[in-house]
Amino acid sequence: MQTVVCDSSVLIHLAKIKRLHLLKDFYEKIMIPPAVWKEVVEEGKGKDEVKLVKEAYNSGWTVIETPSNKPLVKLLERYLHPGEAETIALAVEKSALILIDESEGRRIADIYGLQKTGVIGILIMAKLKEKISSIQKELDKLRYRGGFWISDEIYKKALESVGEQKS
Repeated sequence: MQTVVCDSSVLIHLAKIKRLHLLKDFYEKIMIPPAVWKEVVEEGKGKDEVKLVKEAYNSGWTVIETPSNKPLVKLLERYLHPGEAETIALAVEKSALILIDESEGRRIADIYGLQKTGVIGILIMAKLKEKISSIQKELDKLRYRGGFWISDEIYKKALESVGEQKS
């Protein structure tokens, strides 16, 4: 079983487009650091996506896990939000796959040699494994319903990667 640690953006945006269940389809258990839980659930009170994140936790396929390397968390917080810092620190401790979207967080994950993917990578995998019929529809939902910024170049590359658009 692959150990997986998830940051806020992936949870929020997959929930916004009603695709949070894809994480359960691909990974047995998702670890969420306390700062991510706070950002998504406590600070997101009243938002539709919070209900899906709580359901994932209550059903047991997401767990809250605190990173033990406090000095690393403090160091990372100099450059990142608390949720991203805890996510990277926990992934380092657990040698885990990290689910993260923010560019600075991804850059720092690379410094630590972490394997990573984000919302778009999850959707590409979903299309390749026939869990969704069209990545274009899902990317459009992300952009227009979920408020997720995707450059035109990344959008086109995602479509090409699953054969939905010719280069």
